[in-house]
Amino acid sequence: MRTVISPALERASGFDQTPPHDPVRVCFLIDELAVAGTETQLLALIRNLDRTRVAPYLCLLRGDSAVSRALEPTDCPVWRLGVGALARPRAVLQMMRFSRLLRQNRIDVLQAYFPDSSYFGVPAAWFASVPNRLRIRNNLGHWLTPLHWRLGRMLNRLTTGTLTNCEAARQALLTAEGPPATSVRVLMNGVDLARFLKLRPTAFELPAIPNVGAVANLRRVKGVDILVEAAALLCERKASVRFHVAGEGDQRPELVEQLARLKLSSRFELPGGSRDVPAFLSALDVAVLPSRSEGMSNALLEYMAAGRPIVATEVGGNSELIEHGVHGLLVPPNDAPALARAIDRLLTDRPLACRLATAARKRAAAEFGREAMVRRFQDFYDGLRRFK
Repeated sequence: MRTVISPALERASGFDQTPPHDPVRVCFLIDELAVAGTETQLLALIRNLDRTRVAPYLCLLRGDSAVSRALEPTDCPVWRLGVGALARPRAVLQMMRFSRLLRQNRIDVLQAYFPDSSYFGVPAAWFASVPNRLRIRNNLGHWLTPLHWRLGRMLNRLTTGTLTNCEAARQALLTAEGPPATSVRVLMNGVDLARFLKLRPTAFELPAIPNVGAVANLRRVKGVDILVEAAALLCERKASVRFHVAGEGDQRPELVEQLARLKLSSRFELPGGSRDVPAFLSALDVAVLPSRSEGMSNALLEYMAAGRPIVATEVGGNSELIEHGVHGLLVPPNDAPALARAIDRLLTDRPLACRLATAARKRAAAEFGREAMVRRFQDFYDGLRRFK
């Protein structure tokens, strides 16, 4: 096990001593860091926690990649465990070492993300007598196998609670695994409002070449192939519209072939992941989320904060963020004609597009800022302390 803690940080954080009325000690355990939604939300939470109320520790099941190391926060202890496959004997040894580390540092809360970290961390925390052992489930479990569900039901015996980011994910978990309803809590995500509220509101007049786009990983669950089908239908009627999807993933070769087959290669761009999402969104006249399944979508929160007219599929937590006809337009998943019609409507009826975009931005500013998200978690941790 590799533990990465600078001496200065150790002294500053009181890592080896427990001061009077010390903050709740929360160990966040995740497989590794990446430029993705869950990891971004976790890092934002760690950065913004009030250190007088919550003392964060970040533990990475692996964490040896250059990308993961570059994303590590500098203002809290970071532990890299170097665990590979969980089925190997070395993983059991590392689990016992991690358990001792949790006990030695008097961790109050273990918060584990993703299946591997949950399977590894929750039993270790149980052995260490960590009083609060939490799993995070921020999706509808669209990719989980029957084995995952069985393991999840077994793991519920060792967890004290599960956190989700939307009611749809909570209901999916209750149906599939049957934990006590009171043990599953919804704590919604937040968006960095300062990065998006500075963008100009969506334009009333369309440019000569309108732009439709999405921020999405190139994976089947994100429905980019359905957006391509919708683009083919739209391009038959609108000669100038262009499409752009910022993201990367293993579906890229399939999408490139689909674009070539539909003769859309010159009108539908896949530029890869964007390091400046606000700049990407600022150029869009309509923002689309064509997913087949979602929890609470970070991309959708960003569209709202950026003040873009939105078309999204009515899956998961999308309808918890967007009321159809108020903050955007909702369409059924896997329905390219419906998606094309909704996009066309927002390109054609610009007063409607501007009205929906303004309402979405107001809701994001009022309810879904990062400060509000951090407040929700801090209040939750304080509640755990009261019942300790």
